Amino acid sequence: MLKEKIAADLESAFSKLGFAQPSVAQLKTACNVSLRTLYKHYPSKEAMIISALEYRHKRYMTFLLSESHSTGIESVLHIFEKLEQWMVEFAPNGCLSLNAITAFPEDMAIKQAVQRHKDEVHDLLAELCQRDDLSTELFLLHESVSSVWPTMGKASVISAQKIIKQLWSSQSYV
Repeated sequence: MLKEKIAADLESAFSKLGFAQPSVAQLKTACNVSLRTLYKHYPSKEAMIISALEYRHKRYMTFLLSESHSTGIESVLHIFEKLEQWMVEFAPNGCLSLNAITAFPEDMAIKQAVQRHKDEVHDLLAELCQRDDLSTELFLLHESVSSVWPTMGKASVISAQKIIKQLWSSQSYV
């Protein structure tokens, strides 16, 4: 239970402070634990980052699926409404996963954690849309919104939903 609380606190700290700037001492303070306890659960800053990303991933997927929805265009549009809510409440600085890769571009373990997250988001969109011909396009729109959110805000979601409606009506089922 303490390990999960630390992961939650690390997620919050990295979301607010970024990845490159906070020292382990600052992270310890943000987690309200001793340095020994922090290192006991997460023996390196890389492990701390990965735990924060994995914790964030679980929260995000639960958040997206928190309200019942079927499949098809309405469920996809709903996911983009949830994405907007997530960005407003939890990610005003953009996608935490992409920010981690930007801060540590050579770190394979961080890249793998981000890749697992992105693969699961893509799979969820594919499952919800039930259209093989649109799943990658929907994923790209999702990633675009989370990337440009800091500069475009709500306009990015509105544009993405408009594109989804156009794609949905112009593409045929595969």
